[in-house]
Amino acid sequence: MEPEVQRTNEQVEFRIAKLKKLKEQGINPYGERYERTNIIREITDQFEKLENQTVRLAGRLVAKRDQGKACFANISDQSGNVQLYAKIDVLGEAKYEGFLDLDLGDIIGVSGTVFKTRRGQITVQVEDYQLLSKALRPLPEKWHGLKDTDLRYRQRYLDLISNPEVREVFLKRTKIISTIRRILDEQSFVEVETPVLSVIAGGGHARPFTTHHNALDLDLTMRIALELYHKRLIVGGFDRVYEIGHCFRNEGISTKHNPEFTMMELYQAYADYEVMMELAEKLITETAMAVCGGLKLEYQGTPIDLTPPWPRISMIEAIKQYTGIDWRRIKSDADAVAAAQSLGLKLDPKSTKGMVLDEISSEFVEPKLIQPTFLIDHPIEISPLAKRKDDDPELAYRFEVFIYGREIGNAFSELNDPLDQRERFLEQAKEKAKGNEEAMVWDEDFLVALEHGMPPTGGMGIGIDRLVMLLTDSPSIRDVILFPLMRPVENK
Repeated sequence: MEPEVQRTNEQVEFRIAKLKKLKEQGINPYGERYERTNIIREITDQFEKLENQTVRLAGRLVAKRDQGKACFANISDQSGNVQLYAKIDVLGEAKYEGFLDLDLGDIIGVSGTVFKTRRGQITVQVEDYQLLSKALRPLPEKWHGLKDTDLRYRQRYLDLISNPEVREVFLKRTKIISTIRRILDEQSFVEVETPVLSVIAGGGHARPFTTHHNALDLDLTMRIALELYHKRLIVGGFDRVYEIGHCFRNEGISTKHNPEFTMMELYQAYADYEVMMELAEKLITETAMAVCGGLKLEYQGTPIDLTPPWPRISMIEAIKQYTGIDWRRIKSDADAVAAAQSLGLKLDPKSTKGMVLDEISSEFVEPKLIQPTFLIDHPIEISPLAKRKDDDPELAYRFEVFIYGREIGNAFSELNDPLDQRERFLEQAKEKAKGNEEAMVWDEDFLVALEHGMPPTGGMGIGIDRLVMLLTDSPSIRDVILFPLMRPVENK
């Protein structure tokens, strides 16, 4: 690395010298407002209209090819890239020499005439230009193909400059979120904002981040889910609410997990998990249509067909299908652990029947659910906020939707019986006392809210990051988060 660092430092010093020279000549290297008539994409999309017209563009200089008394260059903005053509007899000698002295990475404003070269390339002939921001550091080598993954995530701005397709991913992310908002707004859902900091990290099985409020001398946690505040709003009389916000879980990092992630949660009074399945299909398919233009797409080389209706399979049925184990014959926790061991799983001998069911599903079922599938009827032990099934009290009215073997969404018929909920919290407290850091924390205020009466409610969460991964064919969650958490680089 040392020679590369030295080379970069020399280039920075060289550019600083240019900067000083510009200031001595009375040129402001960090210009003022620049009025554009067009963005770059319009030059190509509307060429017939703009041919032989004068336009004003602004962008970053990303290529330059000196041919003596003429020079070809390229600038890019958020919308695209266009070729420039500068000539000494148009700009004059001094202005032309100044153009040649520009560095890659400089941001310039350009006015000129739109035309097409003999080779058919749409180009703007430079009639005047203005330096708007002098870049003191060079672009990465081969700016059009920055490949160092670590550098891309740490210095996302270089990634966005160097790889236009990355910029498209994040523009699609914005469109995905705005499409979800539009659909929910049209269905009379009310967008709400709930606390990120709380005394209790409720609403899910996860290990929270903790912090401390100095003025109140109070330990706080960052939210792991949005659920319990939303249910309070249903109690308070809102019929339909949703929120798109950040959640935080102090867990491992992988291609599917980032400690800070974006969740969409919604709650609908007088609905159940059947209604939530229909809404999940609507949200995901309409978003795919808006972003991908269809329901048949490819993810990492695998064809995915989002056409509804999606199949529904219970966890027990799926385990029998993929492992041959008839879970209805499992009568005790010990039998469940033995069944898991027969499949090669190593579990805590004290695991409950429901916990084992979930572990077997995670290992042998979920990776097989490539096409969109609702995996329904989960164990009650791992669903402390979901309503118990009438025909099987060991299971909950709950589903997870899987695509490409990944959980995209999770939903319940929400538990609205305050006495049952109190018992569930008691069981979770026992689990936490045994050392389960992910068990839910007792939330007395939420129980009091339920005791005032909450209507039957359907609730659902969709992981925005994983949905963006799917619809942009991105292999890692870090590819769809602008600034993913990274370990600091050690100073040597």
